[in-house]
Amino acid sequence: MTPADRDRLDREYNARASVPSFEAEYARYVAASGEAQSRLERVADLAYDTASGETLDLYPAGPDSPLFLWIHGGYWRALSKDDNAFPALGLVPKGISVAVLNYSLAPAVHLDEIVRQTRAALAWLHANATRFGLSSRRIHIGGSSAGGHLGGMLLAKGWQQDFGLPEDIIASALLLSGLMDLELLIHTHINSWMNLDIEAARRNSPLKLIPARSKAQLQASVGGLESDAFKGQTATYLEAWTSAGHAGRAIAMPNYNHFDVALSLREPDGPLAKAVAAAC
Repeated sequence: MTPADRDRLDREYNARASVPSFEAEYARYVAASGEAQSRLERVADLAYDTASGETLDLYPAGPDSPLFLWIHGGYWRALSKDDNAFPALGLVPKGISVAVLNYSLAPAVHLDEIVRQTRAALAWLHANATRFGLSSRRIHIGGSSAGGHLGGMLLAKGWQQDFGLPEDIIASALLLSGLMDLELLIHTHINSWMNLDIEAARRNSPLKLIPARSKAQLQASVGGLESDAFKGQTATYLEAWTSAGHAGRAIAMPNYNHFDVALSLREPDGPLAKAVAAAC
């Protein structure tokens, strides 16, 4: 790969540089999440994984309500459940309970461990949902950017039995701007904190791990103002998913950037909240 190719990839995958002010976008996340935490019932800091001690917050919507697990982005190295509570604003009013998880961040832990923690969170929710009066039959998931990647790793084949989960535990997945093929990231600045080699990139690439059978409905979206790299990742994964015979569709979000596409989940009547509700 030439230096020019590396520079192009760096620009294409530099999400923060794709907007006039990341600080302004992040401030909107914080404000909307604070609103969710103050307005809605919240069961905070539920430990889902004894090995890491990581926790999640639960925003219940009522007895036997469907459950949506939101996985935050931040290139696996930033953000948290505290600044990603905003999906609850759009989904709880629709009768959908929302769980928002923390996971350990790179470079303190490797991506393998982050993926394991995300799977542990899903297993904990399946085992404990009825304790909070929620449905545990099939869970809905969603995530943005790195969170979209981690959602893809929940859809991946071959891990559920190790966590005591049925293969069809996921009913639907809303994956936004997901990073589904990680091999190209090895050649970017992102690998300065991810420390991926080719084997790690391949075993953690959802594009290479699409199951032969799945009942999960994939709903994929990417902001129309995002780079060609993020658009391509989403389109390629959706095409591979549907080519395997699974249900999937694209949701057009033409006037959104890498950050506010996810933030639009705070709107009960927005296209993404409506899509999740329809899948529930």
